[in-house]
Amino acid sequence: MNVLVTGGAGFIGIHLARRLLHEGCCVAVLDNFSSQVHAGEQRVPADIASHVHWHHGDVRDPGTVEHVLKGQEVIVHLAAETGTGQSMYEVRRYQDVNMGGTATILDVLMNRRNCSVNKIVVASSRAIYGEGRYRCQEHGFVYPGGRSLDQLRAGQFEAKCPVCRVDCTPEATSEDSPAHPLSFYGLTKHVQEEMILMFARARGFTAYALRYQNVYGPGQSLNNPYTGIFAIFSNLARSNSGIQIFEDGKESRDFIFVEDAVEATWRCIKEDAQSAESFNVGTGQQTSVLQLAKEIVQFFESKSQLSVTGAFRVGDVRHNFADLTKIRRAIGFAPRFSFQEGLKQFLDWAAAQDRLPTTYESSLFELRERGLLHG
Repeated sequence: MNVLVTGGAGFIGIHLARRLLHEGCCVAVLDNFSSQVHAGEQRVPADIASHVHWHHGDVRDPGTVEHVLKGQEVIVHLAAETGTGQSMYEVRRYQDVNMGGTATILDVLMNRRNCSVNKIVVASSRAIYGEGRYRCQEHGFVYPGGRSLDQLRAGQFEAKCPVCRVDCTPEATSEDSPAHPLSFYGLTKHVQEEMILMFARARGFTAYALRYQNVYGPGQSLNNPYTGIFAIFSNLARSNSGIQIFEDGKESRDFIFVEDAVEATWRCIKEDAQSAESFNVGTGQQTSVLQLAKEIVQFFESKSQLSVTGAFRVGDVRHNFADLTKIRRAIGFAPRFSFQEGLKQFLDWAAAQDRLPTTYESSLFELRERGLLHG
């Protein structure tokens, strides 16, 4: 099988390329080696460097896309800008890359004769749901909108029932939950997946939109301050610097180990059924941000002090974790790695890496300067 991976030199892409090679696929990668992700370097892992067809180029460029699509059967579209906070002020860039890049791929596919592509798997995000599904004691399942600034300033961090305004309890969010993105990043991912699925249904090719939860693991960027609290907390702990926790630290995420995310992606690539579907990719488990920080500090035997600050970012969700019923029934996916197992693998890897300078503090300044970070 000939598989093109856009953004394939990135974190998930490298792990996926290894898996595809293991499965006997012919792998091509298109990546622009963004300096924010790759720290100005264009290195690729030695174990796969000579086995993958590497193309340095931009997914927004029609000529480049036309060239790399020749002979491909499957596209895995990972190329995207991914910082939720940053998306709220780098608006044009997120639109151009996430939506414009997807439009370029589709434009080439729709206007090309004898196209060999029969499947697209696109990386979507749990961010499309916003807060996702909750349960109100009185009104059952509800879907809260964004928390108001007045509510957050008062330290009332839990999502409230949109009917009675009482705190409600988070529930696993299923794919039929309404999309209600709270960041521009989430909006671009929602549009992106709808674009792919719409054209797949119109032209009869297969498409899967994978709504990844928070993916982590060895190989993720340790110097990109806009994505990944695993990397941010690890860098701070290794330098014994103070770690500031937003809100009250009880906000939670569904953290999925990268090899599990790759497994779900591979199952969609090899699936024979013709369909156009969205799937959640996560663990179905909640872990609080404060718990994650404590685990990281303990692992490094760090002297870092944890401070729960009450500060908050506009566009952050309080809780979100995945209902995996649909993907389990459709392609038999279930995560193999527990949070503890995956965290240890990540931290063992991170401990062996050189300490890199980060721009985390400047990224917070950018948010605060634009009224997107309070407290």
